[in-house]
Amino acid sequence: MGTMLRKLLPVGALTLAFVCPALAQTPPPKPPPPPPAGAGARVTERAPAETPHAYRAKQVLGAKVSLKGDISIGTVDDIVFSDLGQIEYLIVANDGKLVTVPWEAAKFDFEKQIATLSITQEQYKVIPTYTVREYPVYFEPTYRTTVYRYYGLTPRPFVRVRP
Repeated sequence: MGTMLRKLLPVGALTLAFVCPALAQTPPPKPPPPPPAGAGARVTERAPAETPHAYRAKQVLGAKVSLKGDISIGTVDDIVFSDLGQIEYLIVANDGKLVTVPWEAAKFDFEKQIATLSITQEQYKVIPTYTVREYPVYFEPTYRTTVYRYYGLTPRPFVRVRP
């Protein structure tokens, strides 16, 4: 057994001498590609060190909503989100009437609890209203597309938010 070990030891050493440098020069595997654009509810590019801000529903509910020119149209009464975890709409209430507003149409000042819509009063007047007795089918494709168009937007695709 000792003779065999003495014969194999130099062979093993030579093998390691040639294999180890080759393995050390193998490049590391490539990192996975970034997720495609639009993969999240609200995908934005951020600097590597910047972290996202957290906002609570309480900061949105009750917020005053206004149009261009600081014209008040009501307050945020409710938030509609999909079973995929995406916030889709704000429901704005004014004098017992409700209006559906796509989340992307509202620009928030969370400290002042104000949301501003970038449409005119004339554009706002043609948006259909409803009451708590007759809610629309929010995710019906025609309704969704029509609502987004009132605000000059196109509905984003539904994408499941990763856990």
